[in-house]
Amino acid sequence: MESAIGTPSRVATRIAAQTAGRRRPDYVHEVTELIEAARKVIDASGTAAKARVADIVAVAGLSNDAFYRHFPSKDALVAALIEDGVERVAAVLARRMAKEPAAEGKIRCWLDGALSQADETQAASTSAILSNSSNFNTAIPTGDHSAKRPLAELLHEPFTLLGSATPELDAELVTHAVYGRVSGHLKAGTRPTPDEADRLLRFCVSTARDSAAPK
Repeated sequence: MESAIGTPSRVATRIAAQTAGRRRPDYVHEVTELIEAARKVIDASGTAAKARVADIVAVAGLSNDAFYRHFPSKDALVAALIEDGVERVAAVLARRMAKEPAAEGKIRCWLDGALSQADETQAASTSAILSNSSNFNTAIPTGDHSAKRPLAELLHEPFTLLGSATPELDAELVTHAVYGRVSGHLKAGTRPTPDEADRLLRFCVSTARDSAAPK
């Protein structure tokens, strides 16, 4: 999930606004620099070593005071990095899904994006980020509602098109299940197979159709 510093993300803007509520300056740039620096340091060290706050602030060109102005701990920064990454993935998937005319095509596009987090090109970076969280089990956005919300929201439209009577609930349940599988693959160092992807697609589609309101 590489990115250049440009338009501040919603995560950086939200965190900066919380700090600004206590002080006058606009801190969006500082938060953005810290998140991007954490991404670079963690990618560079991989799972071989834990990123240090000192290294992150050095890459960001900021001070320890700036770090703790926005984050009470490194865990809080890693959580923000994960949330920011999820929003970036969701933005990419939204653009791809918009090009798919059929509901099933949109869902397959979403599922491919979710499962790609465990493929060879993404797994190393994702695992490195998660290894810097003190609680690996909660780092993947399966239990944290706010972290997974951008991903679940992408399924509201295709589930509605398939006739789901409760698209928001169905989308949340599917997101929990699919990212639970992604988490399992990341922990085991395995990759989803084509058969598994097809089975998950059938699960996603059937979840929407099975909850359709009776006619």
